[in-house]
Amino acid sequence: MDTDAQFPERDRSPAPDEGRRRWSRSVRCGAPAAAVLVLILLVSFFAVQPFLIPSGSMENTLKVGDRVLVNKLAYRFGNHPERGDVVVFDGTGSFAEERSEENQVTALLRAAGATLGMVEPPENDYVKRVIGIGGDSVTCCDTRGRIEVNGEPLAEDYLFPGDSASSVPFDIVVPEGRLWVMGDHRADSRDSRDYLGKPGGGTVPVDRVIGRADWIGWPAGRWASLRTGHG
Repeated sequence: MDTDAQFPERDRSPAPDEGRRRWSRSVRCGAPAAAVLVLILLVSFFAVQPFLIPSGSMENTLKVGDRVLVNKLAYRFGNHPERGDVVVFDGTGSFAEERSEENQVTALLRAAGATLGMVEPPENDYVKRVIGIGGDSVTCCDTRGRIEVNGEPLAEDYLFPGDSASSVPFDIVVPEGRLWVMGDHRADSRDSRDYLGKPGGGTVPVDRVIGRADWIGWPAGRWASLRTGHG
């Protein structure tokens, strides 16, 4: 037996202390990282939430894979959505059926990933542009093919190149407390026009709005503000 090869390993008395020191350092390093993650989650939950764009319905304003920063405080303290705002909302009951039951752990992980903008948002969450607010008369289209709001034509310079304002005619008065919303890529957007025959006539309740998309935050080459309202 080669005892000389074994004793040096057995007699390394500093090893337990070193192990404890290494463990302590890892805890000290891990605590700030956990605190930062908790802070990011809190900010995302209450104030500004990243939102991953899953479809081309808002092109060219927003492209698939863009991450927008949603201002969740925009409509607090007495403020309300305005025409031209790009909003993220829960379409349950207007654009989508009630959610089916989901495994709680899966739902929690999905919600956390969506909150950080790392995964696609829930299927019932949508991003669209506000065209009409409560009390507005919204009509399509005038003789030049433009949408009119309260008799005034919209200058929609954000429309996807080559798109018309709408291939579907409509004439609606938006109920109070609701919104008429449309995608900027009208030929590739399921929006208020597609739900005219549903409860609410295609409009979305204001209290279902999660927040206003104020900025494109990623990728870096597309950083931009989205604050371009109709007034």
